[in-house]
Amino acid sequence: MKQARMNRLFAPSGNCFDVAIDHGMFNEKGFLNGIENMKQAVEIVAKAAPDAIQLPPGTAPILQARPGKERPALVLRTDIANVYGTPLPRLLFSEVIDKPVEQAIRLDAACVVVNLLMLPDEPEVYRACIANINALKHVCDQASMPLMVEPLVMQDNTNGGYMVDGDIDKILPLVRQAVELGADIIKADPCTNPAEYHRVIEIAQDIPVLVRGGGKVSDEEILSRTKVLMEQGARGIVYGRNVIHHADPAAMTRALMAVVHENATVPQALALLGAGA
Repeated sequence: MKQARMNRLFAPSGNCFDVAIDHGMFNEKGFLNGIENMKQAVEIVAKAAPDAIQLPPGTAPILQARPGKERPALVLRTDIANVYGTPLPRLLFSEVIDKPVEQAIRLDAACVVVNLLMLPDEPEVYRACIANINALKHVCDQASMPLMVEPLVMQDNTNGGYMVDGDIDKILPLVRQAVELGADIIKADPCTNPAEYHRVIEIAQDIPVLVRGGGKVSDEEILSRTKVLMEQGARGIVYGRNVIHHADPAAMTRALMAVVHENATVPQALALLGAGA
């Protein structure tokens, strides 16, 4: 049953905190900061007990080798794209790994995740993402594997390395398209004004929305933003760099878990970091 795997992702609170440590999949040196040693990175985050950890097939076994019943659920990254480099390569692509759902089952994943990239004047990448999702959807349903789709709207960046576009009028239709393509979970960027995020929740038509973290920001900013997004109706978060690049990833995980699951205030969450009372 697909619901059984969903239950492994979402805690009794109904929410989910997924820590993304899949950055090595994208072949960018800057993405490796803090995760040069994946065994160490996974161990630190797993001990802090988030609901899930997002990993590629090559390093997912590190998490799944942990003994005991309490390890975080695995969200398996299933696609590779080359859109983050500076300068950009001559040809951009997005491809799915071979037999992604079979790999997910062998790795005992609770979910698979795939991109839906909207890059300025790059219709070929967008079309490839549509094809990836269409190919995954039917096989996921056959295997009762939840499909997480990551609709990402990027800014025009002629210098290379696309950056997130927080324009809600661009985010809304792409999120809705991901829903219409059959996503079981949406992983979407925050909009420029987080207080408008209820519009993203509405457009997702009761499909749970987890919010991406993006680039590293201050502790107070990421906790405050998370609080607002959860109040707007988000069902959780998928943060990577704001955890793995933190001076104390375990403490940041605990602080974010308190906001996501316990409705902690920002001062309460900061206190868990030793940064506030």
